[in-house]
Amino acid sequence: MPSFSDVTLQTARLTLRPPVLADVDAIFAMRADPVVQRYGSHPPWTDRQTAVEWIERNLRGMAAGEHAQFVLERRTDGVVIGSCTLYALDTQCRRADVGYALVLPEWGQGYANEAVSRMLDWGFDELDLNRVEADIDPRNVPSARALERLGFTREGHLRERWIVAGEVSDSWIYGLLAREWRAARASRAGTHASANAS
Repeated sequence: MPSFSDVTLQTARLTLRPPVLADVDAIFAMRADPVVQRYGSHPPWTDRQTAVEWIERNLRGMAAGEHAQFVLERRTDGVVIGSCTLYALDTQCRRADVGYALVLPEWGQGYANEAVSRMLDWGFDELDLNRVEADIDPRNVPSARALERLGFTREGHLRERWIVAGEVSDSWIYGLLAREWRAARASRAGTHASANAS
């Protein structure tokens, strides 16, 4: 994969861009929130330095083309309200995993769908991915609904797959294929065109 260091994506309300060290406080606040991290792959952060290391690690990974990590910056005020990522990129199988997080006050406003939709467009069109996967805790109902709205299909239930802070949890595995994404996108575009014509 090429370097992703200069990749910036736009949506109606958001700029998806690589993280910079100036984002450290916003990222730390999000990842330190126990509600945001309730079903995450690591416990809430307790040390600001963890956010510094996260940014530095992601900048190296993006430069090497290992993964694409974006922060979500609201266009109206420049505030960082979340992050989304395509990681575990497999060039042979043209596959990646998706992840996302939002600060708690912005939940329920459609930002995750907006950001991940744009990132999926980029992943399927520019990176030529064939498949994107997601791994979530079955108790994370809002995340399951978000994935299903995006067109992901729940394909498997893996028992006791994660142990985070001593708590054992299962995984639901979701998958989305490029042809499914493109068909749904074409359908949405057709519906939009019909609505405008009426």
